[in-house]
Amino acid sequence: MSTASTVPPEPLALSDAAFIAGAEVPAALLGRLNELPDWRQHLDQLPLQLARDGYVLLRGALPRDAVLAARRDVLQRLAEVGEIAEPSEAALATGRSQRAALHPDLGAFWQQVCESPALRSVSHGLALADVSAAVLGCATVPFDFLWLRTMAQGRASPLHFDHVYMNRGSQRLVTAWIPLGDVPLRAGPLVVVEGSHRFEDLIARYRGVDVDRDSLPGSFPEDAVAFAQGRQTRLLTTAFQAGDVMLFDMFTLHGSCDNRLGGGQVRLSCDVRWQAAADARDDRWFGHPPPGHGGLSYGGLNGARPLGEAYLAR
Repeated sequence: MSTASTVPPEPLALSDAAFIAGAEVPAALLGRLNELPDWRQHLDQLPLQLARDGYVLLRGALPRDAVLAARRDVLQRLAEVGEIAEPSEAALATGRSQRAALHPDLGAFWQQVCESPALRSVSHGLALADVSAAVLGCATVPFDFLWLRTMAQGRASPLHFDHVYMNRGSQRLVTAWIPLGDVPLRAGPLVVVEGSHRFEDLIARYRGVDVDRDSLPGSFPEDAVAFAQGRQTRLLTTAFQAGDVMLFDMFTLHGSCDNRLGGGQVRLSCDVRWQAAADARDDRWFGHPPPGHGGLSYGGLNGARPLGEAYLAR
C-alpha cells in the first residue's frame, strides 16, 4: 500500500477570522482542515483518511469551469425572480422577491433550480462518482435529492450530524459538500468539530434517531464555540475554491461559519449524498421528485423560501 503524507491541522493565519453566531471564534479553538495535497496519487489512502479524520478534503476534484457555470445558472434563476441584483454573478441580494408571485408552487420552482443540467453535471457527474467510490472503496450512486443552499449575509448552518436525516438505507454513505464559487473565511465556509466522529457518547445518543419518525430536532441547540470549549476540541475550517469538495461521514459534526461578505452578498453551496450502490436506499431521497421530509420534497428546504425573506429576517 502506498503511503501518503498529509498536511496536519494547524492554526489558521492570525489575519484570518471566523465568526459563528455573531461572535469571533477564539484563535485557540480554530484550526485548519487536514489536506492530502497529492490525493490523486494516493486514492487507496482516502478510506483511511475518512476513518481517521471523519472527512476528506480534496482540492480541485471537480472541474472549476463546470462549478462556476452551475453557480451562474443558480444566480441567474434567482435574478429572474428579483432576489439577486444584476449583474447576477456578483451574487448581491436585493432584499426583495417576486418568487411567490411568479412561481406559486415554491417547491416546484426550487426543484427546477436544483435539477438544472449545469448543477447536476457537478453534483451527479463522473468526477464525484469516481471520488466517492475511492473514498468509500466501492461503486457508488448519488441520492436524487440535492440540498442547494443560498446563505444570506449574517446566516450560518448550526451544528448537526447528517445521520439523523438519512439513516433508513445504506450506512456506507458520505456527504459531499460543494462550494459553488470561491469561499473565503468571511463567506461562511463549512466547519467541522475536530474528532467528533469519535465522540462515542454523543454518537450513541443519536444513532438510529430519525427526525421524521421521532419528531426530534436534527441540529444542536448549543452554538459551535460553546460546544468546542466544552469538549476541549477545535473547530476546523479553511478557505475553499470552486472545484474543491469535502466528503464526510454521517457522524462528523459540522455546520458553517457566518456569512460576513458584506453588501448582501450570498454564499452558494450544495450537498449531495453518495452511497454504496449495492446497499438499500432511503426512499425519501430517491425518485422524481424525491418525497423528502414529510412528503414535502424540495418544498421542505429552506432554499425554497424566497431569499428576500431570509435576507430581511437576519
